[in-house]
Amino acid sequence: MSRPERPVLVVIAHGSRDPRHAATVHALVRRVRAQRPGLRVETGFLDFNIPSVQGVLNSLAAEGVRDVVALPLLLTRAFHAKSDIPAVLRQAPSRLRIRQAEVLGPSPLLTAALERRLYEAGLTPADKSSTGVVLASAGSTDPEAIAVIAEIAREWRHTGWCAVRPAFASASLPRTEDAVRELRALGCERVAVAPYVLAPGFLPDRIARGAAGADVLADVLGPAPEVARALLDRYDEARMPSLAALGA
Repeated sequence: MSRPERPVLVVIAHGSRDPRHAATVHALVRRVRAQRPGLRVETGFLDFNIPSVQGVLNSLAAEGVRDVVALPLLLTRAFHAKSDIPAVLRQAPSRLRIRQAEVLGPSPLLTAALERRLYEAGLTPADKSSTGVVLASAGSTDPEAIAVIAEIAREWRHTGWCAVRPAFASASLPRTEDAVRELRALGCERVAVAPYVLAPGFLPDRIARGAAGADVLADVLGPAPEVARALLDRYDEARMPSLAALGA
């Protein structure tokens, strides 16, 4: 008996007026396709960019697609994952069977991507014990999302860094520049800022400005191979119930 086709993966990105955002999202999706040949991956945006999520879902339904895994391109479970995206998915054509995957973080793969970006910016593993790191995220009014960032910082510290402090570009404190000053005061030999964001834009630019007093500023996570693997892991988790039913 032939197996049914794998669900189409629809990556749901926030969207931005900054053209770098969509370009980075598309680069990540290309890496996902390269890592999983044969998997159909589509991209939809909640705002500012096209195609919209609704437009992608309508097109898939018109083609006769039945099964979709909708994956929020988000690092924490905040308002977009809990409210905006479910609301959009409820408006999808009824013929589609849609499973919403979990957000990407937290994940050891994302921590590995953060370290990749720091090493690309000039650090080496030998620098860890003398380097303090600012884990700089976009920020959120959701307490759950803030707690997750703080926990990632605590766990990352145990891998050998001099210290790791969370910081936020909006909605929460401390700001990146405050965390940089705190790490200086702690006596770390050097200070690095690791943006825990997926793509460039307004808030990542604010993080970069706050990193002016740091020694190292890493790039955004973007299309790092570890991010692509994390995305595929979330896809596989979302389709596991159907796999179990088929004995796959």
